[in-house]
Amino acid sequence: MSKLLVCLSCLMLLFTSCKTAKESQYFKTMTKDTTITGFVNNDFEAKIKAGDNLSIVITSLSKDEDILFNQAAGEIVSGNSTATTGIGFLVATDGTVALHRLGSVKAEGKTRKEFALYLQNAMLPYMKDPIANVYFLNHRVTVMGAVKSPQVLSLPGEPLSLLDAIVLSGDMIEASRKDDVMIIRETGNEKTVKHINLEDHSLFKSPWYYVQPNDIVYVKPDIEKMEREEKRRRVQTTVTLIASGVSLILIIADRIFR
Repeated sequence: MSKLLVCLSCLMLLFTSCKTAKESQYFKTMTKDTTITGFVNNDFEAKIKAGDNLSIVITSLSKDEDILFNQAAGEIVSGNSTATTGIGFLVATDGTVALHRLGSVKAEGKTRKEFALYLQNAMLPYMKDPIANVYFLNHRVTVMGAVKSPQVLSLPGEPLSLLDAIVLSGDMIEASRKDDVMIIRETGNEKTVKHINLEDHSLFKSPWYYVQPNDIVYVKPDIEKMEREEKRRRVQTTVTLIASGVSLILIIADRIFR
């Protein structure tokens, strides 16, 4: 009799540990090998604008000039005032950047690659074979919600795909909504909200495939799945306690009536 009760308790525990998980996976609509046409290109490049903080580094065969120029990156110039912040060049309200040798030069409206090329040509009278590298220091993407490591990702260059942003944040947790990922994008004085279905492979052709500076990516939690999992854990805990209690009673009864 005692062995039967113990077996029944174990079966109850095993039963409660089983669950039917809702199927959720990336690109569920891609059921077989295929070729995707109309794939969104990755030639998006952000334009420099007032308020941007730029990393500008120039190297050449003129080492003394390299030192003078790159040391100036420790000062951010805004209007007529200068504030030491440790790194970067701030694009002033008039769209210019104050640079060693060149003075105030127009940066706004150029991509970072266009501005780097401009600087290389402008520094030719002062440096031998200059090479300029320009990156954004203030461009970021916020990834939050049902991911393993919510964080703010730096976006020094372009492009970064939505999938890369999620993977860099540790990927989605199990109880997440792959069919409803929200992107909040700021355009001027407006914020546009887009809902993305990562179960649909048409994402590869979407203009929202690549995130842009200051985007907020919000991965929605699967509330129903979380509630089911919590209920399962509670039932499993209860059954475990009951099984342990029954086993203890049987052991005591067996010793008393032996």
